Amino acid sequence: MHYSAQKCRFLSSPVGATKIAKLCVGLALIILSGGLWAAPESDSAPLLIRNVSPVDAKHGLMPPQDVLISAGHITAMGQDLVAPPGVRIVDGQDRFLTPGLWDMHVHLSYDSRFIDIMPDLFLDYGITSVRDTGGDLKRLKPILASLYGPDRAAPRVFFAGPLLDGSPVVYGADDESGIGQSHLTTAQARSKVETLAKAGVDFIKIYEMVSPEVFEAFTTAASAHNLPIAAHVPLAMLASDVGPKVQSMEHLRNVELDCAHNADSLLRERRALLKAGQDQAGMSLRSSIHHAQRDSAIQNEDPARCERVLTSLSNTIQVPTARLNAMTQYPPFGQSDWGIALDALPEAVRSEWIKAPSYMDPTRYKITGEWTLDMIPRLAAHNISIGAGTDTPIGWAIPGYSLHRELEVLVAAGLDTQRALAAATLVPASFFGLQDSLGQVSAGYEADLLLLDANPLEDIRHSRQIRLVISRGKVVRSQ
Repeated sequence: MHYSAQKCRFLSSPVGATKIAKLCVGLALIILSGGLWAAPESDSAPLLIRNVSPVDAKHGLMPPQDVLISAGHITAMGQDLVAPPGVRIVDGQDRFLTPGLWDMHVHLSYDSRFIDIMPDLFLDYGITSVRDTGGDLKRLKPILASLYGPDRAAPRVFFAGPLLDGSPVVYGADDESGIGQSHLTTAQARSKVETLAKAGVDFIKIYEMVSPEVFEAFTTAASAHNLPIAAHVPLAMLASDVGPKVQSMEHLRNVELDCAHNADSLLRERRALLKAGQDQAGMSLRSSIHHAQRDSAIQNEDPARCERVLTSLSNTIQVPTARLNAMTQYPPFGQSDWGIALDALPEAVRSEWIKAPSYMDPTRYKITGEWTLDMIPRLAAHNISIGAGTDTPIGWAIPGYSLHRELEVLVAAGLDTQRALAAATLVPASFFGLQDSLGQVSAGYEADLLLLDANPLEDIRHSRQIRLVISRGKVVRSQ
């Protein structure tokens, strides 16, 4: 195998604990001495991991065994498997084999400064699949085309295209990202879904300014095209009316209003604000409505009503982006490895983000953060699936790094480690109906895998201790 300086860059991040030069030299010595690797052949050769302990969210920790990978799939698991001709052998003794991780909420084209580095950073941190939850297709399509060249290692990308918004659109033409589009009629909604289906999107994303009628048109059309739906709860609707019609909801946003004892009056007030604010910029109107209502709704929760709301969401994946919502409680720049992780970013971003503490108002989202952390175990108690997403690169989200922070925040909030692992493996696969091919360490499954030095079910932070990253059956990162 060949390891350029670019490929070794990830070893200077928290994925590897020491400096890049030392680790890259160590890697070369391991390969040459036949330590971790034996008989390296071509990238398409079968891969046999000996005596490794598989771990996934469905089976938990499995007994040590051999795992054979061929043609991009796990082809066999068991004791003392026969090594086929030309196989590459990895010693998995005292190590753990988990599914590759997902980030369920990213925006690949949101900030042009990240476009070139984001796919590599995801792989550096063991994220082998991402769900792009909103991007201008004119910008996104060239990015996607670049990821699937014959010599390019990249995560799987499942994309939605633009945010399907109403009026005034939040991320419209005046926003640099250009990821939102306005739809005012049901005919426009139906036409847009048909256009996106022909463009090859994997799902659609409904946003907050959509009217109830247009929302209904979107969901009906998406169902007709067999497209799953991710959604923000539109401001003119209740979460309990939206949840049953979509497959995932993002950020837990607007759930708090539906849980309030005065939810109906708050909804009437919100609709009046939307009507009166049609001449405002969408971003400022949305923000002002949330700022006016969110904290008071949280402080006026009706427990019985909230029970009914949560029951209505029983079949809807919740992607809370807890690391974003609870940034006051868990600021990213408060982590000891924050500076090291920043080193992987372009200088223009790094010099800006190092000032993050001075940008953040520690009081503005305090109540929302506390409520989010309190809601995580409540969702779990109602057996509502939780998906791990970060909103990368929004909110100082370092690609890849922030997914591990999300898992850590979910566990700190009370989610057990097995459900946290599911949030980044099984749950996102199930959103696309791929739970029978991705998200487990099992024969017949796609070989998107991580070889770890420690068991993530004992401590979710062990998901960072990556020895190998395997994507589509090929080793794309090795330490």
